[in-house]
Amino acid sequence: MTPHIESFLESLKVERGASANTLESYGRDLSHFASFLSPYSVDSASADNLTAYLNHLSQHQISPSTRARRLSALRQFYGYLLENKIVTKNPCAHVQFPKRGRPLPKIISEGNIQCLLEALSTLPEAEQARLKCLLEILYGAGLRVSELVELPLQSALHAAKSPQMPAPMIVKGKGNKERVVLLAQEAIDALKVYLGYRKTFIQGSGDSKWLFPSYGASGHLTRQRFGQLLKSLSLQAGLDPAKISPHVLRHAFATHLLDHGADLRSIQKLLGHADISTTEIYTHLSKDHLKDLVLTHHPLSKVEKTSI
Repeated sequence: MTPHIESFLESLKVERGASANTLESYGRDLSHFASFLSPYSVDSASADNLTAYLNHLSQHQISPSTRARRLSALRQFYGYLLENKIVTKNPCAHVQFPKRGRPLPKIISEGNIQCLLEALSTLPEAEQARLKCLLEILYGAGLRVSELVELPLQSALHAAKSPQMPAPMIVKGKGNKERVVLLAQEAIDALKVYLGYRKTFIQGSGDSKWLFPSYGASGHLTRQRFGQLLKSLSLQAGLDPAKISPHVLRHAFATHLLDHGADLRSIQKLLGHADISTTEIYTHLSKDHLKDLVLTHHPLSKVEKTSI
């Protein structure tokens, strides 16, 4: 990684409070471009270099969304270099973003969610308690996987002791923005059972600030490890593991809420979406529900036809 990329990432961390996941993603994308440009330096890149890079990605069947993400990272990087007078112009300024469609989120049915929960019985008690807690909170509150594995113990304890139901819990999402999510009784029950086994996952006699501690360097269960556990559980449940992921469960949370009558604004707040347009995509997955809504509630649908 070049010194300029390192200084840019440091500015993202200090000035914008970028998360570790964001820094990792930006670092990976910028380093990929630096490798493509080698032996030339990133501060000598031209618009033609950027266009050639995007064509290179296209030729290697990199998706439009990934190409757009990498171009966005490069625009911000060169904006930083321009602001700090390291370059005299932004080579990305007139490079167009790749056109990309908006794919519908992948989801699973409520029945398949139940299959996953039932398959937990095949696991040892401690593993069963932890994975059930993870699933109930993820599907029950629609968290991002990074928000889930990085849940502080104190936030969960406050939720477990809350007299309210559903119980509110504070999570820290993108850009370190806090929001309140709600845990239903099933999630609270799973949390309380898991807390009785939590020490099993802590090395030595100490404790951890994380709800889901781990022996690894991060100190908490990683996104990758949780994904592996979910794939394994999918096999036990007789489901296709290729169609099951933490993000699929988050999509299922939103879609199932919409199916049962929740409004988009409420779902937007629960998911932590900055823009309602991001949430609106779930309406495409609930056409049958929306059709029934119109037939049931629109006044004209109730007017009996009369002959004239």
